[in-house]
Amino acid sequence: MRIEFLLEERSAEEVLRVVVPKIIGPEHEVDFSAFRGKPDLLANLESRLRAYRHWLPTDGRIVVLIDRDRANCLVLKHQVDAIAARVGMATRVLSRIAVEELGAWYFGDVDAVVAAYKKVERHLRNKAPYRDPDTVPGGAAEALERVLQRAGYHRGGLQKIRAARDIAPSMDPARNRSRSFQVFRGGILRLVGRGPD
Repeated sequence: MRIEFLLEERSAEEVLRVVVPKIIGPEHEVDFSAFRGKPDLLANLESRLRAYRHWLPTDGRIVVLIDRDRANCLVLKHQVDAIAARVGMATRVLSRIAVEELGAWYFGDVDAVVAAYKKVERHLRNKAPYRDPDTVPGGAAEALERVLQRAGYHRGGLQKIRAARDIAPSMDPARNRSRSFQVFRGGILRLVGRGPD
């Protein structure tokens, strides 16, 4: 099966290039297209899906991953699903929302963060603000930056692509505590026939 991933930004691509094979194995063909943010992705989604309709194999699927930011998850998902329906691709597109950006997915797997950044406190996951990775106060990306800077990393500001490359190799999809990550993972597993319907 071929799966095309449409993503907001390069840092998501860096993470998913490593994590998706851990979820579905190496036997599926995957490709990633990163846009220049959510507005760019949404503005180009309809034309991109129309193009896929003409060449994507019949068993091919498309996954659209968008950060929620401050938007309503259901409204955002409906927007993507409506575009897919309009171009006749509704049954071939899986839309997923990263509730608190990739930062929540990193906080969902603190062991991966610590493996990449040895000076980060190991018991971070037990502290109140990080117990539910999808509700980290003040934004997960901002919180990740603070945590890494306190440990002596990314002093000039969070470099998202570098952090993605550092953390993703140690991420274990099965142990991730972020609900939005597990919804993403479950959707991908269903696409390849390995998850519950």
